[in-house]
Amino acid sequence: MQAIVCHELGGPAALRLIEVPDPRPGPGQLRVGVRACGINFADSLITRGHYQVRPQLPFSPGFEVAGEVLELGSGVDDFALGDRVIAITPHGGYAEQVVVGAKRCLRMPAAMSWVDGAAFPVAFGTSHVALVHRARLRKGEVLVVHGAGGGVGLTAVAIGKQLGATVIATASSLAKREAARECGADYLIDSSDDVRLRIRELSNGHGADVVYDPVGGDLFTASLRSMAFEGRILIIGFASGSVPQVPANHLLVKNVEVIGVNWPAYAEQQPDVMISSFRTLVQWYLDGVLKPQVSATYPLTQALEGLNQVVGRKSTGKVVITIG
Repeated sequence: MQAIVCHELGGPAALRLIEVPDPRPGPGQLRVGVRACGINFADSLITRGHYQVRPQLPFSPGFEVAGEVLELGSGVDDFALGDRVIAITPHGGYAEQVVVGAKRCLRMPAAMSWVDGAAFPVAFGTSHVALVHRARLRKGEVLVVHGAGGGVGLTAVAIGKQLGATVIATASSLAKREAARECGADYLIDSSDDVRLRIRELSNGHGADVVYDPVGGDLFTASLRSMAFEGRILIIGFASGSVPQVPANHLLVKNVEVIGVNWPAYAEQQPDVMISSFRTLVQWYLDGVLKPQVSATYPLTQALEGLNQVVGRKSTGKVVITIG
């Protein structure tokens, strides 16, 4: 089979498309024929050795796939050959086939396309667990979403509206802000503006109850200074490349919480949280409430081009690799 393989921790530029042996499932695993794979910013981190987990070299990046079950490992009785599945992979999705634990898989509805299936898990799963499980977002609260035109940002906007929040979206370009508006954002902020001032103005002085921050850097600092009493800041990632340092005295004044969100960890630590979240999200998809915003697709031979679009923050919404 063909796969995009990382032989050294040199970042995306070190990735190569090569022929590798077909994988074989072990106990409790499935071999999945990949039809589509979502691209994420973290794919670049794992190829540099900067991600939370470091796979043994060589490996393929790719955390989320949609495909068909080709082979069952021993002890697997919840799936059958030919089942359409969405799978959360520790890595390995940039390939024609991948082996993944059955507990990391969910049956994919017949009404869901391969591209939608691959665009769905990481972005929607991260935002739903972050907003519901971690931040306890309530109806009527003010939610600020940074990087709102990106893959995870747009899902946070859509889920925030579904939960009844007033959503303020920040993004760096007009096209990204308009994409956030289409997903339900009530107010838009150019991230180059005085974000702290604009949040206070748009919330009538109340401030942000919840901030969803996949960017970090100066936007985190602006958020911390615009929080409402008992506000919660969700740390999703650091797309700006700058990891902020948190002054603890600022948290004390308004009882502010800064909350980390390592969504993939739930697959191992608390899988029931992830599965429950997925069931809710899939039902919302079937009800027409949520729809992945896919801005571009690339064949496996052009996966690096797609990854560079995401890393360079040039994409609006999700970017997906298609296979076969």
